[in-house]
Amino acid sequence: MGKFIYDGGPKTEIEDRALTHLQLVITAKLRRGEPFPFTWKEDASTGGGRTTVWVHPGSSLVFKYAGSRQPALNRAWVDALAYTANAPTGLYLIHEPANTGPGTSPLEVVA
Repeated sequence: MGKFIYDGGPKTEIEDRALTHLQLVITAKLRRGEPFPFTWKEDASTGGGRTTVWVHPGSSLVFKYAGSRQPALNRAWVDALAYTANAPTGLYLIHEPANTGPGTSPLEVVA
């Protein structure tokens, strides 16, 4: 289980495979100078709810992985996550879709 840490403050645990795909989308947006909100659901053990952070080129972000190997990438998942990041609601984690090629990006929110 990896961690996403925002500006030394808010953080959340995210499975390494999902975190890798989120990192690709986040870094692509930041390279283009596009700020956006990123929202995640908090674990019930920490009180539940959700957290939203404003990600911008000046943000200090840490992607900490538990494993040492980079997982295989699913282009359909990257595309689906990028779609959420470009929407007014901003980036949020969705279930991994089947890697069936372009145009496949069901937006099912991760519980």
